[in-house]
Amino acid sequence: MSETFTALVIDLVDGKPKAEFRNLGLADLPDHDVLVEIACSGLNYKDGLAISGKGRIARRTPMVAGIDLAGTVVESRSPLWKAGDRVLVNGFGLSETEWGGYSRFQRLKPEWLMAIPDGFSFEEAMAVGTAGYTAALCVNVLEAWGAMKPGAGEVLVTGAAGGVGSVAVSLLAAKGYSVTASTGRPETHDYLRDLGASAFIDRASLTEKGGPLQKERWAGAVDSVGSITLANVLSQTVYGGAVAACGLAGGADLPGTVLPHILRGVALLGVDSVMAPMVKRKAAWATLAEHLNRDHLAAMTRVEPLSRLPELANEIVAGQVRGRVVIDVAR
Repeated sequence: MSETFTALVIDLVDGKPKAEFRNLGLADLPDHDVLVEIACSGLNYKDGLAISGKGRIARRTPMVAGIDLAGTVVESRSPLWKAGDRVLVNGFGLSETEWGGYSRFQRLKPEWLMAIPDGFSFEEAMAVGTAGYTAALCVNVLEAWGAMKPGAGEVLVTGAAGGVGSVAVSLLAAKGYSVTASTGRPETHDYLRDLGASAFIDRASLTEKGGPLQKERWAGAVDSVGSITLANVLSQTVYGGAVAACGLAGGADLPGTVLPHILRGVALLGVDSVMAPMVKRKAAWATLAEHLNRDHLAAMTRVEPLSRLPELANEIVAGQVRGRVVIDVAR
């Protein structure tokens, strides 16, 4: 076991968050019950905000960044896990209040861990990552609401070329839904078509303020953008439809009205991935295991070294990252 290893640590410099690489030892890690040797992590929009300093994600410092990790248990004081178990963690405050996955080793609470589903490699688990797991949560909550039916009406995915959007498009198409992808990057249309999108809408048309009740179009939607985009999506959703909201890439405000909700019975379903109970996590990963096309997952994923994280963080915040980025923490 390495005496020292590299981690990406966020600290405050002149009152502002700043990320830098540091050498740590096992003695520096938190005193939690399970020691995991991390194989890889992922890059999510929240990671980009944390590393770039464009969002105040870390609530205490110093903080090892990275909201995801996948690896092997090395030591455990908990009866729930033993050395050699293959595990993953999504959320649970990693990179916010708890040290995260951009490190070769991490100590974690046993209740945060989940066994990597059979058939998923470490790389595939992090290709899914929080973004893909969140997409599965969204699909599950929309289906549980009961408004959508495969083959009946369009289902919209906003931010479709991003991590959440890419997995949502693939999952929904695999389940038989007619998927419309919203993106501002026409060069991603072929990519999204290969994932299962059957129609496209320019994201600019959803960022212009519209009326509180617009022409009904969407049987359901997965939205990772928020702000005016979400308000427009709600106003275009059909009577009795539902929108699963899980992100704020376009802003945290919601400049809409109650009219879609009280005149059309449209439901706004909030989806949280950080503290979701384990029963929902396992259901989301079961959906991924059953319906996520592995060829699609490979097509939307690239692997990058830990050393490129500062550059990649700026790219994902700027909307320049397509699909999913897996971070090899050993490089």
